[in-house]
Amino acid sequence: LRTCLCLHIRAPPDVAPGKYTHTHIRSTKQPFTTTTTTPIATAMDRSPAKFFLLLMAAAATWSFFLVANAGRLQPSCIGRERDALLAFKQGMNDTYGELGSWQRGHQDCCQWAGITCNNVTGHVVKLELGERYLVGQISPSLLSLEHLEYLDLNWTRLYGPDGRVPVFLGSLKNLRHLDLSGMPFSGRVPPQLGNLSKLEYLDLSGNYFTGAVPPQLGNLSKLEYLDLSAIYFNNTRMVSTDISWLTRLPLLALLGMSYINLSSIADWPLVVNKIPSLELLGLSECSLSSANQSLAHLNLTNLHYLDLSDNYFGHPIASSWFWNITSIKYLDLSGTSLYGPFPNALGNMTSLQELYFGPYSSDGDSPTTTANTATMTVDLKNLCDLEYLLLDGSLSSGNITEFIDKLPRCSSNRLQRLRLSRDNMVGILPNRLGNLTNLASLDLSHNNITGAIPLGFGNLSCLEYLHLSNNLLTGAIPLGFGNLSCLEYLHLSNNLLTGAIPLGLGNCTAVYLSNNNLSGPIQLGIETCTRLQYLDLSYNSITGPIPPMLGNCTELYYLTLSNNLLTGDIPPGLGNYTSLQSLSLSSNHLTEPILLGTTSCTILEDLDLSDNNIAGVIPPWLGNCTSLRHLSLSKNHITGHFPSKISLLGNLTGLDLGYNNLDGVITEEHLVTLKNINHLDLSHNSFSGHLP
Repeated sequence: LRTCLCLHIRAPPDVAPGKYTHTHIRSTKQPFTTTTTTPIATAMDRSPAKFFLLLMAAAATWSFFLVANAGRLQPSCIGRERDALLAFKQGMNDTYGELGSWQRGHQDCCQWAGITCNNVTGHVVKLELGERYLVGQISPSLLSLEHLEYLDLNWTRLYGPDGRVPVFLGSLKNLRHLDLSGMPFSGRVPPQLGNLSKLEYLDLSGNYFTGAVPPQLGNLSKLEYLDLSAIYFNNTRMVSTDISWLTRLPLLALLGMSYINLSSIADWPLVVNKIPSLELLGLSECSLSSANQSLAHLNLTNLHYLDLSDNYFGHPIASSWFWNITSIKYLDLSGTSLYGPFPNALGNMTSLQELYFGPYSSDGDSPTTTANTATMTVDLKNLCDLEYLLLDGSLSSGNITEFIDKLPRCSSNRLQRLRLSRDNMVGILPNRLGNLTNLASLDLSHNNITGAIPLGFGNLSCLEYLHLSNNLLTGAIPLGFGNLSCLEYLHLSNNLLTGAIPLGLGNCTAVYLSNNNLSGPIQLGIETCTRLQYLDLSYNSITGPIPPMLGNCTELYYLTLSNNLLTGDIPPGLGNYTSLQSLSLSSNHLTEPILLGTTSCTILEDLDLSDNNIAGVIPPWLGNCTSLRHLSLSKNHITGHFPSKISLLGNLTGLDLGYNNLDGVITEEHLVTLKNINHLDLSHNSFSGHLP
């Protein structure tokens, strides 16, 4: 059974976390390293496919590690190689002293940061400087490192002549590992890299390459890892009209070509099918036009990872060529315009762990293709390894009870993330959802689901993210929600829920309960709300005062309690919010003067206290809120003169003081500094003078 680890992931306001985040192959891979590590993913997006990529990179270089490090005898480096390294450093700006140990006085360069020498000959065999803040040119002095086998410069700001990959790198004939990913290279990939006949690992991803992919890369017959996934910049990108050279790479296990224009290659599945060693294939956003080619025999029996997202296929889902590859663990078909029913063969893909399908791009929540054109009638009960199922915005119709009944029914159900938002789902939420005890994320928002939230939801002890907004749910919020200690993001807005707010929700990071018919006082368990950042209880029937303990929620960015039945004063403790950007208490029955006690509100952008019964004068501390863009105090009983401190709020675009008891003369000095104002309402007061 999965053990829940609550890592308290911060979700953005009113927006579901993006689809399983990865920049195709490149960002899921971590290069083999002995000096630096980088997290593979957050807990919400931790993926077996991503972890497998890490293992692939490590396995491809493990034998090298053993040879270079076993029985280390602390050899002294070769003098000419030390000089070459110092010349290499001289062409760089090492602002943060990453290469502080590289000094002429430190004779043994084998002890320098990022350097590994052969323990017998003393020759430099490994130069690992990836993910260091190094800026400058790559010096041709590297050619003096004739025995170099491993060169890693990933995510540095080093470059070659005219911002291109230095051609001379193709002369380092002993290289087995070359990682130039995430660097500022542009121009063409030099065909001279095809001379590196011993190369096993080549990563050029995350650069700004243009022009044709050099077919000379097909000369690298020992290559196991090849990632060319580029950055699409200013509508220019790499292109290839012939990928047949890939068939000359018999050991290739990982191939990443995302963002490369392959639009003229109609037979691409036939080519990749001739590389039976392939385990991971990333072809996202390659302008591929179809995936329904006929293959007489499938050779890709080792394929675990297949990403075809953001290609416009536009043919029936079931006609695609890959459904009989039962070894696939990760399958991304999002943004492909495939339509129709899923094939029954999906139910036989028993290795499948992650499936992504829908109109949404791989990097966000914006639809890129026509939505809601697929149907799912396949029985998934045998997919016992399934962990992520994201079909949001893809299904034309469905009954939520029937769909949940098709999910895996295994003794060790592993499903962690389920997204069916905007899928035209009807029906009531089944009690069986409460049995999916490994669920960390559930999104059923923007459907037509009715009925009550099952009490069994209180059993989802691993749940971190729950989004059920924009449905027709009725009844009370289950009290068990307050016991979900991992819950970080709760969005139940725009339903027909009634009753009180359960205790315990103050442990969340974001709580959205607006546009329901909730009643009773605010009782989130706010005495322990130190992580709460977003709270929206607007448009309900909540009564009573604003609890002073709400001032303990000092991490709040966004607080709206508008359109309720709140009474009493505004607690001075609300002035403790040093991170608050938006505060709305409008349309209540608040009566006391504005006594927030706020003296430090420099990042507050929106303040709406309109439509209450607030009396007193506008406090001078508002002049400290220099980031304010919208200020509304209308429809109250505020008295006094036009506050001179408002002239300090140069970022204001909207100011509404209408329907109060303000008086006095308005002069040009009051408003001349408010140059960004596009909405100004001072009506129904007793002002005199002339507007500038």
